Amino acid sequence: MNELEKYFPNLSQEQIERFNKLIPLYNYWNSKVNLISRKDVDNLFTNHILHSLSIANIIRFKSSTRILDVGTGGGFPGIPLAIFFSDSNFTLIDSIGKKINVVKSICDELSLSNVNAINDRVENHNDKYDFILSRAVARMDKFYQLVKKNISSTSSNEKLNGIISLKGGDLDDELKDFKENKIFNISESLPHEFFQTKKIVYIPYK
Repeated sequence: MNELEKYFPNLSQEQIERFNKLIPLYNYWNSKVNLISRKDVDNLFTNHILHSLSIANIIRFKSSTRILDVGTGGGFPGIPLAIFFSDSNFTLIDSIGKKINVVKSICDELSLSNVNAINDRVENHNDKYDFILSRAVARMDKFYQLVKKNISSTSSNEKLNGIISLKGGDLDDELKDFKENKIFNISESLPHEFFQTKKIVYIPYK
């Protein structure tokens, strides 16, 4: 993954080794459980791993930051970010049990001790976190109502606690009720064709 080190040159050897294991692990598990669309497997690094890590270009989570990845599916963006931010605590939640079982297996293979994977709906989960992550889960107005109960009111990072969401396309209508939202164009930090229409949306919780 030389391309990864080009974009993130300060990775430790342990992080590099874990990232190098990700693609063969996902290839293995995807042949058993449909985590990623079959046509997308060949683009796993760019479309899933690098896409997840784009969040690290807009915020550097402090040690012990609590992060909830809602609708994690096969572990994106949570697993790549948990490798990157090894001092932060990640909870990955999804309602599909077989996907969460794979997430647990991958984390075990990688010895990722900062990840807790939960098979449940976020509606039933009431723990508090600093940041809520999502990737193509729902419209922001509906998503915000689902997860606002999970956002802690005490912030300790460079950004106020809130929602960080990987989105694409025209977001004007979806975000019209969130006056303090900030949109980051991923292609500005990751100049790849795939990211031309991809964005990170940050909504502070107040």
